[in-house]
Amino acid sequence: MHYIPHLSKDKKLKKVLDAQEPHILVKRKKIYLYLCASIMSQQLSTKVADVIYKRFLALYGKKEPTAQQILDTPFETLRGIGLSNAKTNYVHNVCRFFIDEKLSDAQLYKMSDEAVIEKLTQIKGVGRWTTEMILMFALQHEDVLPVDDLGIQQAMIKLYKIEYENKKELYEKMQKHATKWKPYRTYACVHLWKWKDNKPPVDKTK
Repeated sequence: MHYIPHLSKDKKLKKVLDAQEPHILVKRKKIYLYLCASIMSQQLSTKVADVIYKRFLALYGKKEPTAQQILDTPFETLRGIGLSNAKTNYVHNVCRFFIDEKLSDAQLYKMSDEAVIEKLTQIKGVGRWTTEMILMFALQHEDVLPVDDLGIQQAMIKLYKIEYENKKELYEKMQKHATKWKPYRTYACVHLWKWKDNKPPVDKTK
């Protein structure tokens, strides 16, 4: 894989890479649906999130719904599959935003990291972390470092023996270590998640 020789220059990361299979990023379609799936899975185990997503698809005959179909689904119906009030609102917010803005996958594919983050974080319920996951796992951006991700924080602290007094110092040290990974920081993060046995947030809309 194209990124391995570059990331292998980091000797500590090389040991992580050597023990794993290469990772292939995939460009996804229906970003609104990916966003909805991400919101549904927040703060849940992968197993529980999968069950809820299957229930969600079952509402639409096991087919992937359009944003309009999701928006037309009554609030109580979505609550009935196991979503909280907040998550149900956020899912509707996502679909309403994509419809109102006439936002397409093609438009998002062309945008820079910061442009995507600026656009999607306008949606109530979608924060920077969620958008970074979309950049990595749906839009195929190769150079994203989600410093807010607990799994990445824990993996980098362990691998590089990072000591810090506060979050600001931790973020600065993470950014510094990750500088040598550019322009492939996404791949480094995927391998760190796997190394820590904390599977990366993967797409539920395969």
